[in-house]
Amino acid sequence: MDKAEGILYLVATPIGNLEDITLRAVRVLREVDFVICEDSRRSGILLKHLGIQKPFRTLHDHTPSAKLEALVAEIEAGAKAALISDAGTPLISDPGFPLVRKLIERGVGIEAVPGPSAFLNALVVSGLPVHHFTFVGYLPQKEKGRRDALSGLASEKRTLVFYEAPHRVLKAFRDMIDILGDRPASVSREMTKKFEETVRGKLSEILNHFERNKVLGEFVIVVEGLNE
Repeated sequence: MDKAEGILYLVATPIGNLEDITLRAVRVLREVDFVICEDSRRSGILLKHLGIQKPFRTLHDHTPSAKLEALVAEIEAGAKAALISDAGTPLISDPGFPLVRKLIERGVGIEAVPGPSAFLNALVVSGLPVHHFTFVGYLPQKEKGRRDALSGLASEKRTLVFYEAPHRVLKAFRDMIDILGDRPASVSREMTKKFEETVRGKLSEILNHFERNKVLGEFVIVVEGLNE
C-alpha cells in the first residue's frame, strides 16, 4: 500500500461461517488505517476472531452529511480504509454507496476484495436458471409498495432474486403467488450457518412449509422468471 495515496477497500466478510473470510481480506484488514462498518459491535466480533485491532468509523443510512464528508476528506488525504458490511459484500442491500460515489468523484481509489454474498450462494444452489437473473433485493415494507413492485416484475423472464426479513416473508410469499403466479422457486435461510436450510418447490409449497415451521433468519428468495 502506497502511503501517499488514500484508498477505500470494499471487503466482503462472512455471512455466517467465519471460515469463509479470504486470505486477502485478512491481509487488507490488518494493513488499513481504520475500518468503516455499520455496527462496530458486530464487526468487532469478526476482527477479534481474526486477532485484528483497528479503529472503527460507523456508516449507515442515517449518517449525517457532515460525517460522511469527514470520512471522504480523511481518505482523500491519504488514509487507507476498509468498508465492511455486517455480513457479505458491501453495498449489496447495505450502506456505503454515497461514500463510494463521492470518493470516485474526487478521484480516490476504490478496490473490491471479493468474497461471500448471500444472494449468489442462494442462486447457485436454487436449481433455477442462473445465466440471466435480476437481483431485486428487499421489497418495500408496506403492502401496496410490495405488490406494486411485484406487479412491475411480473413479465420479467429472468430469474428473480429477493432478500426478505423473517417477519415479512410469509406476506411476501402470498403476494408473489397472487401476482407472479405459483412459480417454481427456491428459498434459502441461515446461509453457511449451523441451521442452513434451502427449500425448493412451487411458491405455494414453500409457503406451506414455512407456515408449519418456525420462521427464523434472513431469507433469500429465488423465483423463476416468466415462462411463456
